Amino acid sequence: MGAPQPNRPDRTQEEQRWSAWMASAQAGDREAYTKLMAELANAIESFVRARFGGARDHDFLEDCVQEALLTLHRVRHTWNPRLPFRPWLFAIVRHRVIDLLRRRAVRRTEELPDEEPAREADPGAGLEGARLLATLEPAYREALVLTKFEGYSLEEAATRAGVSTGAMKTRVHRALRTLQKRLREEDLP
Repeated sequence: MGAPQPNRPDRTQEEQRWSAWMASAQAGDREAYTKLMAELANAIESFVRARFGGARDHDFLEDCVQEALLTLHRVRHTWNPRLPFRPWLFAIVRHRVIDLLRRRAVRRTEELPDEEPAREADPGAGLEGARLLATLEPAYREALVLTKFEGYSLEEAATRAGVSTGAMKTRVHRALRTLQKRLREEDLP
């Protein structure tokens, strides 16, 4: 195996340092948390460049880093100090980057071609949608709001709702089926 290569950080030292800082941060140490987040910003940027070709688009790279850091901030309480930090960290980063790539792809496909005229919005459509949404069970409504309106991934929505990812996926599916059924029953478009 040999000695660590120059210009490559020693991952064992990183793991120990990051784990110690995160454990301290979970115990309320703001200084450790600040150090951790500053160092992770650089590590996340390098990871995204290497794995997703982020060097081509500076804005996308910056979005990935910021989204990953925000997610880490929101879910920092889920890290178990008895487990390695790096796999937990980079799993979160991978999921955030993939979510951003998906959103970007959706935005591109939703754009109207120049020759197609824009449709006028029905001012009552939003009220009708809100009325239908209000008829859902609270758990189903929460699942739809988190995933479809606020744009959280299933994993993030599950964490926010305090349920498993599988349960969140089921709630979203059932909510959509319930809405489709009600739309058919009311003969709405």
